[in-house]
Parts: sequence; C-alpha cells; structure tokens
Amino acid sequence: MTTVSNKEQAEKLARTVLEARLAACVQIQEITSYYWWDQKINHEAEQLLYLKTTSDKYKALEALLIANHSYDTPEILQLPVEAGFEKYLGWMQKETG
Repeated sequence: MTTVSNKEQAEKLARTVLEARLAACVQIQEITSYYWWDQKINHEAEQLLYLKTTSDKYKALEALLIANHSYDTPEILQLPVEAGFEKYLGWMQKETG
C-alpha cells in the first residue's frame, strides 16, 4: 500500500503499476492522515492505494513506486497475506505473471 496527495496522482500511479503488470488490481480510497513531520503534527487529505500483487513482484513494484512517487519519503508497505480465496489468489498470480 502507498499514499499520494491527490486523486490525479493516485489514478496515474495505479495505471502505471497496472500497465507494468506489477499488480492485478489497485483500489483507491480517500483518507485523512495525521502524522509527525519536521517535528510537528500535520494532517492532510490523501489517497490510499491498495496494490494487489504477489510477493515475488514486491521489489519491482517498490522500485516503480519510488521512481514515480511525488513524496520524498513515500509510505510503501507490504502486508502479508496469510490466506485467501484460492480462485482470487490464482487470478492475481495470472494477471501479474
């Protein structure tokens, strides 16, 4: 998952990731983030992207996100999938293969 500052950036990043076949699906959600930066608490509207991919694609996905991200220190997190509907997991594998 990652966050960006606006919907246009989110949509552009989603399309770039999908065209590179580094994710099978990208979901975008509007959120409000509260965080420490430059020794003060900030808050901003952001777009949260959930990027659905396989663990073997993570490093390439991370590199693409860093190369195309507008933040100096982007949030890029890999969350483990411990279980899932086999048909869905197979679809992700097929679409990122």
